[in-house]
Amino acid sequence: MVLGTGLGGLADQLEESWTLSASETGWLVPSTATGHAGRVVCGWLGGHGPCRRSVVMLQGRVHGYEGHAPESLVRGVELLAALGATRLLVTNAAGGLRSDMHIGQLLVVSDHIDLVREPWTVLLEPAAGGGVPASTAATFYDRAMRKKAISAARGVGVSARTGVYAHLKGPSYETRAEYRMLRKLGADVVGMSTVPEVVAASRLGLAVAAISVVTNVACPDAPACTDAEDVCQAAAAAAAGVWAMLAAIAMAPEGDEDA
Repeated sequence: MVLGTGLGGLADQLEESWTLSASETGWLVPSTATGHAGRVVCGWLGGHGPCRRSVVMLQGRVHGYEGHAPESLVRGVELLAALGATRLLVTNAAGGLRSDMHIGQLLVVSDHIDLVREPWTVLLEPAAGGGVPASTAATFYDRAMRKKAISAARGVGVSARTGVYAHLKGPSYETRAEYRMLRKLGADVVGMSTVPEVVAASRLGLAVAAISVVTNVACPDAPACTDAEDVCQAAAAAAAGVWAMLAAIAMAPEGDEDA
């Protein structure tokens, strides 16, 4: 699991956990973004019974706007795959683009619009004979995991829906004109992360689900100021729903078509 802005506290809910800083790994790049601790946390979920699951969390991530090379953005996912992960839940804080959204709502990503297109796209399988990466219409987000996540959130009374995530580099928040553009493109939320990790995970054979916490709702005709602390607080308030999604996905048996 990759813990996005404001969701780092979820790592505290793992049982028998231990923590390693990113700098100690010799592989991960430490994050400088607000709300990203830059740690790897390993632990257990599901008590002490035979069905409990081992979970590894990246407590924070690095972003392209922090000045790192594109390949650095996916090193966390590469580490998770090397540790044996088969399912990946990626989370983020995002701006809502639809007027019927509200702060704290969860969006399970069904597709994305990548407006950055850095070289992580080379992580896709090449087409036969080389050249353009395979499947321009690639499906990165596992449908069964999406269904499981939506059901789990609603089961604890948290509002959740599916939608499209737009990826911009940042670090500035969007202008009013950009909000209008993104709506016309078909995006439901916008953020500055996630897509590189999802593309890398797909290339490495992991089943992926991505969850956006709506931390502010765009209103181009009556804009309001938003800062990083506001985003952290709004995301943290939605942690219960995200945890329910993690538990539902992690505890589902391997090979379960509904997992």
